[in-house]
Amino acid sequence: QVQLVESGGGLVQPGGSLRLSCAASGSIFSINGMGWYRQAPGKQRELVARITSGGSTSTADSVKGRFTISRDNAKNTVYLQMNSLKPEDTAVYYCNAEVKRAWTMPYREAWGQGTLVTVSS
Repeated sequence: QVQLVESGGGLVQPGGSLRLSCAASGSIFSINGMGWYRQAPGKQRELVARITSGGSTSTADSVKGRFTISRDNAKNTVYLQMNSLKPEDTAVYYCNAEVKRAWTMPYREAWGQGTLVTVSS
C-alpha cells in the first residue's frame, strides 16, 4: 500500500501565505505525476496544480501567479506554496500521485485524506 499524507493547512488571513506538503510512503517503485486538488463546500473537486516527474508544471488560471508547485523526488514529496491567499481559496486541499509499486505493475492514482485551508479575517 502507498500512503499520501498532507500537512501545512490551517487558518490564514487574506493576503497571507501557507506552504502545503505531501509525502508519499510505503511500497513505491516510481512516481510519475503529482498534483494538488481542492474542494470547497458544495463544489466539485478541481485541479489546482500538477507537476511531472521531470519538473514541468501547470496551474489553474485561478491561482496562476500566486501558487507554485514543486517536488523533491528524493523525498517523494510535493509542495504547494500559496501566496496572496483569498477567501475563495478556502477549501480542503488534496494531494494526488501516480504511483507504480513494482516494475511489473501499472501506475495507479493515490490520494491523501486532505488538509483544510481557511482564509478569513
